[in-house]
Amino acid sequence: MALYQMMSRALVRISGEDAKKLCNDTLTCRFEGLGAGTGRWFALLSPQGKVLVEGLVSLEDGAYWFDLDAGLVADFIKRMKMYRLRAKADIVEVEDRAVLWSPDEDLPPRGMPIAVRDERSPALGIRYIVDRADIGEAARGGEEAYATARIGAGIMALGPDFAANEMFPHDLGMDFLSGLDFKKGCYIGQEVVSRMQHRGTARRRPVIVAGLPDGAAPGAPLLVGEREIGTIGAMQSGHAVALVRLDRVSDPHAASFAGLPVDLRLPAWAGYGFGGAGGEE
Repeated sequence: MALYQMMSRALVRISGEDAKKLCNDTLTCRFEGLGAGTGRWFALLSPQGKVLVEGLVSLEDGAYWFDLDAGLVADFIKRMKMYRLRAKADIVEVEDRAVLWSPDEDLPPRGMPIAVRDERSPALGIRYIVDRADIGEAARGGEEAYATARIGAGIMALGPDFAANEMFPHDLGMDFLSGLDFKKGCYIGQEVVSRMQHRGTARRRPVIVAGLPDGAAPGAPLLVGEREIGTIGAMQSGHAVALVRLDRVSDPHAASFAGLPVDLRLPAWAGYGFGGAGGEE
């Protein structure tokens, strides 16, 4: 059975008659048409357009469930309450629920879980929101198994790969993975996001790196010749997702790390290529 407890994840629920409007007017992704069972990538941005919080959001029983790194919960709740103003919306951490993850859709042994499919990649499987009393025999250590799947899919994550207020959503490829809505009205940081999209100025993009040595640490540089092309995120089994300047890479097999050759490849979802800007212009 491949069913893991995601110890590093926590849950926030936003409900109430104005919940949809609050989320739509504040966060990056499209909430219109978000159906039950779908986990959509979202971010809360700074006014300067950089990612402060990111995770998955799903809809169940008229409430929005946010699955995010536990270390981001307090800041997320604080900021959403600040933006709530007079909106009729309840914003709470759901401490009596836990997140389980299965790469092959194994079901929890008991209870009535909320099933959430990560729409970014089939490789990211399905998550279950369950009562803590119903966790059962789910294995610990899910973070390592999930990291392997996440890195293989070319998905960057706040915490393992980068810190808050460092990256623009285009840097993470959120524009290719339904994390950004370019048709709805304004949200926090939307002007910067829109400008990057229309000017085609995104040059840094996620790239999968293979062949990293033991001890390779997040933030360490990748080179082509003597020129830095980017930095790596957290490593798992010699692989990592790196944030790379595409315009500095003409040959993905010419890259090196700490004097050793490494291979670069694009994620399956990438709408960009080496040697140019990071997206269609």
